Amino acid sequence: MVSSVTEGVRVSVVSSFLPRKSSPERRRYVFAYRITIANESSRTVQLLRRHWMISDENGQVTEVHGEGIVGEQPVLGPGADYTYTSGAVLETPTGTMEGHYEMQVPDGELLRVAIPLFALGRPAAVH
Repeated sequence: MVSSVTEGVRVSVVSSFLPRKSSPERRRYVFAYRITIANESSRTVQLLRRHWMISDENGQVTEVHGEGIVGEQPVLGPGADYTYTSGAVLETPTGTMEGHYEMQVPDGELLRVAIPLFALGRPAAVH
């Protein structure tokens, strides 16, 4: 697990390889990641947008921008957390993801909350 804190908001990530959904002969490697966002601050925050940089081992970088996460824009009061699972597909067996969430506090201030760099990797084949 990797974790980072920005402006009192902790983002923790765990990733896994999904062999049953992957097809290495087609250069399709599927990964899941579970993210927990925990509000450790004294202010309520609402997640508005996400921005991802997804890189594979060939150096190909894909940027993803969008509203909310998994169709939601969760509001987290002090001490609250929110967990969701999503996925990524790469053409290589390894890669990385990182990014940020844009969040807003009640007075309208926008926060850029870091999503820490995390690895996507297919376990080595056992012989």
